[in-house]
Amino acid sequence: MGGFPGGTAVSLISVYDWPTADGQMGGTPHLHTASTEGYVVTAGTGAVETLSSGGYQRSDLERGTVLWFTPGTVHRLINISGDLQLVVVMQNAGIPEAGDAVFTFPEAVLDDPEAYAAAATAPAAPDLTETERGEAARARRDLSIEGYLALRERVESQGASAMKPLWDKAGHIVAERTEAWRRLWADGPKAQADATGAHLDALAKADAAHLCDAHVSNAGDAQFKWGMCGRLETWDLRP
Repeated sequence: MGGFPGGTAVSLISVYDWPTADGQMGGTPHLHTASTEGYVVTAGTGAVETLSSGGYQRSDLERGTVLWFTPGTVHRLINISGDLQLVVVMQNAGIPEAGDAVFTFPEAVLDDPEAYAAAATAPAAPDLTETERGEAARARRDLSIEGYLALRERVESQGASAMKPLWDKAGHIVAERTEAWRRLWADGPKAQADATGAHLDALAKADAAHLCDAHVSNAGDAQFKWGMCGRLETWDLRP
């Protein structure tokens, strides 16, 4: 089996302390269309606001908090102490990096494919300095906060049904990416699950031949990035 256990991705995130339009500090609201995401809080205090089939919810975060949420859950990290840090465990390594996330931009941007693509990818534009990438990440965050605050108000007044237009738009935004995602899934999480099944079949016959392939892997040095919710340390953990 190759890749990190379970075909997951792992990153360290120092949540942005940039102030937002509603007076809080934190990251960029978004959802994932195919992957469950988990948090393990390692330092600081904060909160995560979520919009899901259960409506609006705010969960406190402190060292030792472990929580996760399924695809379609809009999540917004809030940095209360100024030094909130998390380990993020993401299902389906490679798929989130290949465009699984959809931002909560204002509806006019969500409805314009060119405007959406430009806003979503701005921090990755070529020839930007690190300072310019940070500025682009903050501008993207602010645009997503604008749409998020309006969406949260609708969910609080109308219930979870107010989420459906965003979920429908998200499906259209990512539809053309799924063939590439399918290959990543087949080579990662599915391959690991299939290998475990084969190992269990073998062990049931007292056949431990696969243990002869025991080895240790090291991901090497982390890459530092301007993420959606904070400064990231990431590793390529795929096979």
